[in-house]
Amino acid sequence: MSGDRINSERMDAVYKSHFTAIRAYCMRRLPVADANDAIAEVFLTAWRRIDDVPALDGELPYLYGIARNKVATSRRSSGRRSRLAVRANSLAPEPVAGPDAVVMAQVEADAVDTALAALRPDDREIIQLRVWEELTGPQIAEVLGISTAAAHKRLARALDRLAPQVRRTESRNRPHAPQTGGER
Repeated sequence: MSGDRINSERMDAVYKSHFTAIRAYCMRRLPVADANDAIAEVFLTAWRRIDDVPALDGELPYLYGIARNKVATSRRSSGRRSRLAVRANSLAPEPVAGPDAVVMAQVEADAVDTALAALRPDDREIIQLRVWEELTGPQIAEVLGISTAAAHKRLARALDRLAPQVRRTESRNRPHAPQTGGER
């Protein structure tokens, strides 16, 4: 029990002697909230390792060493929080479209699917490689075993054949506004 009392008295003396210096050190390097956390962590670490704290002239440099590590950790954490916030903001959900926009998007998607199904398998494949798989011309060429120029030409021709198919399908499937009756 007397060892705990001695350690408690020693920690109390370390805290009273060096709090102002450690506080100033942390406050000059961190925002106030982070500095207060770092100060608390410095003295908590010193308390846990009170037997390792050098006597008298070595106390303050030892505490500065702990403070330096706590400040560095706080800066890294702050940087991670900032990067995470930026990333989270960039992943924010898109605004929800109204029902009319959802219906129109589905009609357009159905038109493209129907038009794709009407194409020859080779045309459908090259369009899917470009749009769905997001391959570049050279990558498509490699997949199909053709030259890059041939891949570009085949893709352009397939898209040319797709466009009128989409227009035809879309015009057949587009919802029409309800007709309103007039007064008789």
